[in-house]
Amino acid sequence: MQLSLDQISGLCRMAALGAGAGEETAAALAASAVAAEAEGSTALGLSHFLDYLEALEDGRIDGRAEPVVTRPALTMFASDAKGGAAHTGFDRAFDDFAKAAKLFGVAIFAQKNAYTCGALGWFTRRLAERGLVALAATNGPALMAGAGSIKPVYCTNPLSFAAPLGDGPPLVIDQASSATAFVNIRKAAEDGDPIPEGWALDASGNPTTDPAAAMKGALLAFGGNRGANIALMVEMLAAGVTGANWSLDAPSFMQGAENPGTGLFVVAIEPKLLDPDFERRAGEQVERLRRRYGVHSPGRAGAEAAEQAAAHGVTVSREVVQRISDYASRYGG
Repeated sequence: MQLSLDQISGLCRMAALGAGAGEETAAALAASAVAAEAEGSTALGLSHFLDYLEALEDGRIDGRAEPVVTRPALTMFASDAKGGAAHTGFDRAFDDFAKAAKLFGVAIFAQKNAYTCGALGWFTRRLAERGLVALAATNGPALMAGAGSIKPVYCTNPLSFAAPLGDGPPLVIDQASSATAFVNIRKAAEDGDPIPEGWALDASGNPTTDPAAAMKGALLAFGGNRGANIALMVEMLAAGVTGANWSLDAPSFMQGAENPGTGLFVVAIEPKLLDPDFERRAGEQVERLRRRYGVHSPGRAGAEAAEQAAAHGVTVSREVVQRISDYASRYGG
């Protein structure tokens, strides 16, 4: 089906309300999922939005949670999501967080007790659009083996980095510590497709290309022990510093009625205080790498896709739209 972004946004918002979310949570979840869909990250777009709806319905997300944001220091924002979505506390703090980074040069946002984040680039891109350099880390329930283990001990523990590039779209890097994101394993299982070697282990710790077996076993880190070490670093930032659940202690984000209680750690930096010409230089460097050396510029394709989606809409699965519509039909206004 071909739908405009306004149509999708309205449908998703109504669906979240129908699943039990309040207005603030519904708007935040819809905005992040629609942005991912528009940028071409469909696995974290409308398909993942169904995870939010099911979590709202089952109680894994408290759709009416009131996050509590405090400032233990002038440059630190501590958010307790109170079992709600990861996005709401960040949204509430966003303007003051960005202002603090501009004023003091650096600011930190640290959140606990939240549902999983979805597309982590949603958080860093917005800061880059304010002229800030941003780094974000988040964790979730254990899905991935650590260095030397065959059992899940970390989530896919992604990192995201974003930087403004002058007149062009921001540089946005958003990648998991695992060889692939969990949603890709799940999609392969739903479609009956094999997965590449090196992505996962089965429940006995043996390498597997069967996505169903992988979901009962453990994902593998990219780059072996080096990727696993990055996952541990993310765990220390996203769960350790924030006071959130370690991945090993986080309830499932797919079943049950408990919130995973996971963390989000974001650092925002004002580069102009160190180099007033940063944006121009960074933009020229990324362009030089792209044009002369063929280096992929993360974030560029997503920004171009989003621009096309804003003008022409996106093609989405009729089945997914129907499932979202079923939730929307529950909302009585």
